[in-house]
Amino acid sequence: MLVHLRRSLVMAVICMVVFGFVYAFAGTGVAQLFFKGQADGSITANGSTLIGQNWSSPKWFHGRPDDTGPYAANPKDNVSGGDNPLVANGVSGESGATNLGPRSKVLLADTKELVAYWHKLGVDPTIDLVTTSGSGYDPDISQLDAVVQIPMVAKATGISPSRLRALISKETHGPELGFLGSSYIDVLQLNEAVAKLG
Repeated sequence: MLVHLRRSLVMAVICMVVFGFVYAFAGTGVAQLFFKGQADGSITANGSTLIGQNWSSPKWFHGRPDDTGPYAANPKDNVSGGDNPLVANGVSGESGATNLGPRSKVLLADTKELVAYWHKLGVDPTIDLVTTSGSGYDPDISQLDAVVQIPMVAKATGISPSRLRALISKETHGPELGFLGSSYIDVLQLNEAVAKLG
């Protein structure tokens, strides 16, 4: 019986060393070698490239709605913001899907308010700019979403529309592996590039 107990303990220690340390360090080494950008994370000096940011100034390109228009935070009224207009315990929800259907009067009113918000900024919005993503954290927009915002950003920054158009083309990422999904622009990276131009 002591032989079996000793073998079990030795095997447990070997498994702990191999799977707990060697495997983890080998995985980290492979990730750093072949996928350095992903392994180091998405945090830049201005935020994360994987989570949508709140861009409220007209001198920046805006992402999909999360904390704008009818979803804006208002600490005075104890409204936390985010893209979920549903109310729980008297406080609007955090970011997340709204679960509002196509016949929802609330969804229609919120969408109309977002269209009016964009028109005040001088932008004729695309569908993506007035509808939230499923998660509410989407950091990306399409090239068309960025192009329609050029007049707003050009007016606020003084950067010519042609330079902004070239910047949008430069910051457009193609589909994953060349065929999965569609082209996209990370709004944080685009705005960091705008800051360098300004």
